[in-house]
Amino acid sequence: MFQSHIGEFAGLGVAVCWTMSAVFFEKAGYKIGSLSVNFIRLLFAIVFLGITTFFTRGIFFPVDATGYQWFWLGISGFIGFFLGDMLLFQSYMVIGSRTAALIMSLAPMLTAIIGWFFLDEILSFKSIAAILISLSGIIIAISNRKMRLNISMKGFLLAFGGALGQAVGLILSKKGMGSYDPVSATQIRAVFGLLSFSILITFLGRWKALAKAFTHSSGIQSVTVGSFFGPFIGVALSLFAIQQTKTGIASTLMSLVPIFIIVPSAIMFKEKIKARQVIGAIISIAGASLFFM
Repeated sequence: MFQSHIGEFAGLGVAVCWTMSAVFFEKAGYKIGSLSVNFIRLLFAIVFLGITTFFTRGIFFPVDATGYQWFWLGISGFIGFFLGDMLLFQSYMVIGSRTAALIMSLAPMLTAIIGWFFLDEILSFKSIAAILISLSGIIIAISNRKMRLNISMKGFLLAFGGALGQAVGLILSKKGMGSYDPVSATQIRAVFGLLSFSILITFLGRWKALAKAFTHSSGIQSVTVGSFFGPFIGVALSLFAIQQTKTGIASTLMSLVPIFIIVPSAIMFKEKIKARQVIGAIISIAGASLFFM
């Protein structure tokens, strides 16, 4: 069963990794700012990924990638790691991370639709049902009356832009990666994301603030842990997942982060777990289990 559903299991692994990274990046963001977190996490990820490929493939940098792979993975990194994540992080400041997560749950649908047109991926009725059930569970778990009211159009568009960036980034990654090593492919994406943030930081004149962030020990510790689970293990695993199964299915399993984050968030930020969250988690997991039947 594991071998026949290895892509689906990888998708679940991504959700676990992104849960850990989300918690630690949120913690780091309060200490050193979201722009610094975005830059440093990609810098650390490139190093982590390079060390991994040095031991697994004998090269620190993906010099064996073709021009075709660099082109599509580079665009994917710009859209996913830079534009999408920047919009998502900014939406946290406008409507809050939980409301943004609710809007981000649109990512699997967007991914499935784009994958259908762009990669000719046709989903079965069972897969479509699993996606809809999982998304409904996520919405139930992270929604409440307060979240459904007074959501600014600016905040909605920022979070929707984050969801769209994630969806397009995954599709372009699959197109560019092919059978290429997922870890090296992730490093290419991270390089383009880092270059994009470098240009933005130069334009904003924020290099001094970034240098100061490196002196904040607890902030750097949080970014390090988040980088290990997020743009290193999590993203590499996500590329492996879309390599092994349809992007719509992989994206749905990856979107279980709001479900998995309930307990860690409650512990770290002292948030109360509500019955709605438990019910939503059960429904979402039930939907995800359809992918393995």
